[in-house]
Amino acid sequence: MSKIEIYDPAMCCATGICGPGIDPELLRVATIINNLTKKGISIARYGLSNEPQAFIDNKKVNEYLMKEEVEVLPITIVDGEVVKTKAYPTDDEFAQWSGLPKEEFTTIAPDENSGCCCDGGCC
Repeated sequence: MSKIEIYDPAMCCATGICGPGIDPELLRVATIINNLTKKGISIARYGLSNEPQAFIDNKKVNEYLMKEEVEVLPITIVDGEVVKTKAYPTDDEFAQWSGLPKEEFTTIAPDENSGCCCDGGCC
């Protein structure tokens, strides 16, 4: 199982899905990260606004930022190697790196403790 790290550009909050205009791409990534984490996949996400030290501490990320500046973000690292820059991973890439079929992490599963009584498991 691979260790996935995503280094985000500066955003207003940790996930970027706050405020009046939510970017669907950031929502997709946040949902996938949440679902992969629940399945035990090692995935970390660092935001330039909230965790600048992570960008300084990671030599490869730091080098990319020095060469290409913040336009290189987001940067995705898998098992210590930079595998993607300037865009978030696709569903297929997340599947490849996690070893899970994308259907297992791209849909929002109903919360079993939600108290929902509707047929199909969600209201």
